[in-house]
Amino acid sequence: MQNVTAVRTSVLPPYTAHLRVYEPLAAYPEQERAHWQAYVAAHGPDAVGPGQPVAAAALTEQRAALAELLARTPRALPEKESGRAYVRVVDSVTYVCPWSTRLRSWLALEELAAALPVALLDTVLPPAAREAAEADRERWQGAHPDARPWILTSRWEVPLRWFLPFGAEDRCFVPEGHGGNPLESVSANGENGERPEGGRRAAALFYLTPMAQARRRVARGYRVLRERIPLGPLVREVEQVGRWLEEFHPRSLVELDYGGLVHLLGAERLAAEDSVAELERGLGALKAGDGAEAARAYRLVVDRWRQVLALRYAS
Repeated sequence: MQNVTAVRTSVLPPYTAHLRVYEPLAAYPEQERAHWQAYVAAHGPDAVGPGQPVAAAALTEQRAALAELLARTPRALPEKESGRAYVRVVDSVTYVCPWSTRLRSWLALEELAAALPVALLDTVLPPAAREAAEADRERWQGAHPDARPWILTSRWEVPLRWFLPFGAEDRCFVPEGHGGNPLESVSANGENGERPEGGRRAAALFYLTPMAQARRRVARGYRVLRERIPLGPLVREVEQVGRWLEEFHPRSLVELDYGGLVHLLGAERLAAEDSVAELERGLGALKAGDGAEAARAYRLVVDRWRQVLALRYAS
């Protein structure tokens, strides 16, 4: 297949994109803050400055997930919550995005149950295992009623609603081989991460913006969509993103990371990929009453991601 970049490491990043929120250390309750302060002191930041990706840390998270599966009989979810996080330092302020692996596993289990036929679901994950996981979740939520994930994950595509919190100026494209190697990492026990073949750094594409800006953009987009196409599904989806962002500290950072999808897009398409700016132009046209231009921009973005999503069934 053309325009596909092959990256050889001990673990190939999955074809997933991530929407993350990094809260400043001061936003966490005292006990949690102490934990994250100790974590940052021991591990250091994953990215310093707004232009550095956290690809190495993301690969470390994937390795940890695989190690969990290989270490024991597979379970529906981890036995305890992860104490790890993504750490960014921007303008001398430390921001933390907890992995919240157990909570995200519960959410993934819900998605799996909604996506698979019952017979196939029972084969993948027996009813007894799902019932035990749900019982664990109910007990846990009783003690953590306000819990929410800091990370949302999408497989094989970036949902359109995820583009709205960002502007074209937030785009950060790191070409392959540029600078250091984001797939090289140092784990907690000091072991070096795997390099891609030839020691080259894989490409990365992400957007990073302050929470206040993200909320304003989502609110503006929501108003335009509600006024012009109130019955469209995108209105409800954008509202969900806005409600999720409201759960976090107003001085947080919001990041859209294309993650492993960069290996599907390939070098040329990755360099040209700018769905954020295209959707922004479409919303501007919709607000101005130019339905034809708005529809053109919408189709351009939707068709691009349908082509990527179709690769799910490629052999």
